[in-house]
Amino acid sequence: MVGILIVAHGAFGEALIHCASHVLGKRPLAVAQLGVTVHDDPDAVLPQAEALLRNLDRGYGVLVLTDMKGATPSNIATRLLRPGRVEGVAGVSLPMLIRALTYRGEPLVTVVEKAMSGGQEGVARLERGRLDAAA
Repeated sequence: MVGILIVAHGAFGEALIHCASHVLGKRPLAVAQLGVTVHDDPDAVLPQAEALLRNLDRGYGVLVLTDMKGATPSNIATRLLRPGRVEGVAGVSLPMLIRALTYRGEPLVTVVEKAMSGGQEGVARLERGRLDAAA
């Protein structure tokens, strides 16, 4: 099973894991988060991130998800990447996380592709509708 590490601003990563747990009916295994605050020194946080990676890697690699490319959390995440072992995707969302969790029994490269497609397909303009009792 591919491990998943979310490196994001503040409590966003924990909130995503909490929401995914609600959708899935239980907290998923081999998923962790590292919340980065404005007061954190990236060099001081990096060893924590590396320790989380070691705990999450069960021999199938780790997918690192981060919230916003170019921000401090993603800059920390990019320092963790090891092609083929630790891959990363920016722009994490609940659809992206659910897709990654659903397919993490597949090879890491597939989990990366599924996570990205989940994020892309999760963005859609809503149209006004009505509540249907039959739905």
